[in-house]
Amino acid sequence: MRYLIIEDENLAAQRLQYLLRQADPQAEIVAVLRLVQDVREWLAAGPEAPDLILADIQLGDGLSFEIFENLPLTAPVIFTTSFDEYAIKAFKVRSIDYLLKPIKLDELQVALAKLRDMQAYFSPPTTSRRLEALLDNLSLNQGKYKTRFLVGNSAQLLPLDIGQIMYFQSRNEVTTCVADGNRRFVIDYTLDSLEKLLDPHQFFRASRQLLLHLRAVRRIHAHFNGKLKLELFPEPNEEALVSRDKAGLFKAWMES
Repeated sequence: MRYLIIEDENLAAQRLQYLLRQADPQAEIVAVLRLVQDVREWLAAGPEAPDLILADIQLGDGLSFEIFENLPLTAPVIFTTSFDEYAIKAFKVRSIDYLLKPIKLDELQVALAKLRDMQAYFSPPTTSRRLEALLDNLSLNQGKYKTRFLVGNSAQLLPLDIGQIMYFQSRNEVTTCVADGNRRFVIDYTLDSLEKLLDPHQFFRASRQLLLHLRAVRRIHAHFNGKLKLELFPEPNEEALVSRDKAGLFKAWMES
């Protein structure tokens, strides 16, 4: 890897170069700069960006934070300093680690390993593989929602396609499935479990008592306190309301 060292103490800079070559035998030190102004001039010369910057915080002409706040450096940074008072600020400036002087070889090795892990994780091939896996997972998930229920009574059970269901109601811990034609069936599911089993593009949890299909909604009326009152088909046994907290989500769902 290519390293840029920003350090205004000669002995500290020499020790850091020695430790880098111990931790990474292929290390290429592209420059050792002492001051904020030195970094500005180095950048103005248009060099190839390093893979990693190791920067002391307190330099002879200011804090190295100024470099990363105002100059176009995009490489990750490991800050090296004798003081821990800047730790929080350091992690706001593309820092992957913060090493206190005197720097120890094992601590530097851990910091470099962290960088390699991050580079591997965010590299284009790895990112591409993660996206492919995500798309594969989404494709599989398209078939994970229930498409039918067995309904009826203990003497007779019939398959009911999801396309026939208008809404589910819960009252006194009993869940009723209401299908087209105003057919009503008691089913052994809670609304919480149904919400996970049904496609959220088709079904919306309007309240603790009501989980409805898009086509069940006939009209929507503004209600007091920001609630919505729904006219459903078939007509429910009790008033169908959407709370003020869910009203915005419900409108977005209706338009999706």
